[in-house]
Amino acid sequence: YRHLPGAAEIRDVEAIDTQYDAIFVIECSDLERPGIKGLESEFTVNIDHHATSEHFGTINWIDSTASAVGEMIYNLCKAIGGRVTKEIAECVYMALVTDTGSFHFSNTTDRTLKVASELVKAGVKPAEISEAVYNNYPWSRIELMRQVLGTVKRDESGRVAWMRQTLEMREVANAVDGDNNGFVNIPLAAREILAVVYMRETGPEQYRVSLRSKGDINVAKIAEKFGGGGHRNAAGLRIEGNWDEKERELVEAVREAVEDATTIWAGDITVAPDLI
Repeated sequence: YRHLPGAAEIRDVEAIDTQYDAIFVIECSDLERPGIKGLESEFTVNIDHHATSEHFGTINWIDSTASAVGEMIYNLCKAIGGRVTKEIAECVYMALVTDTGSFHFSNTTDRTLKVASELVKAGVKPAEISEAVYNNYPWSRIELMRQVLGTVKRDESGRVAWMRQTLEMREVANAVDGDNNGFVNIPLAAREILAVVYMRETGPEQYRVSLRSKGDINVAKIAEKFGGGGHRNAAGLRIEGNWDEKERELVEAVREAVEDATTIWAGDITVAPDLI
């Protein structure tokens, strides 16, 4: 995202050290997500599209039907009569592309595509955005991917996959935050796989977990049970404890969700379980 207009002006902070009239918290389902101390004591405007939002803001604007917060910001800009410059359009288009998986996730709607079309008219070049998003990683990403994919396992049904990323893997690959973007989606490329659990070690018995699924399998509900949140087909959480035990708990929860789903995916066709 460093190539985006205005990216150089963004600062990483650990705490609020100045009094503000209002602070906008965007794309965060809870106040722990930003990792900034002091937000809870400020006048906050919470703009989010996660159905699991905790509505922590002084003002909350939550639209779980939006494909991305970028879509919401675009509509807000238009509603107040703002001019959508090329710079604004590029940032919003990036939000749409990344949050919809290049428009192939189930959250892609006619509204999403209409906004994308208007952004292209405003000067966005889709090929350039895609190149920056998908073909702009360092070699460390490939090395980390090689190690992580070497841990992939499947359950007996062949429908659930899980994989691990240790701190040692990250060190060996000389990887940085963001190098593993999209890893969790790779097993979903197999038609048999309906859900994925991806655990990343962040400290002694501390892990970040990404959950992904297809069709009607709701991984957001699983994430909520473990203190996380997200969308139906894409969710996340943080967890602590023995790695093997927590992995078993998560995989079992996902396996049950797969079994409970009223429909499953078979290639590009959705069919009832009793028909296959």
